[in-house]
Amino acid sequence: MRPPVCAICDEDLMEDEGGIVYFKKRFSDKVWDRKMERIKGVGHPPYAEWFCDKHIKLAQEVKHLTIDKALLEIRKLD
Repeated sequence: MRPPVCAICDEDLMEDEGGIVYFKKRFSDKVWDRKMERIKGVGHPPYAEWFCDKHIKLAQEVKHLTIDKALLEIRKLD
């Protein structure tokens, strides 16, 4: 996993702040999942991102979108 830094404001997250949000998977995300299963790899999924307390609620509201569309929406609403 990547270090916990907000995808919107680049704020470093403390232990009890914000969290990670998983978005709708794109075809490429499903391919990534299959590859990680095959090689028993560990990594930060391309369809997940960290958000600070200020942005996590917005992220959760658009988690039904793919990450690229969701990040655009969050930035518009921020």
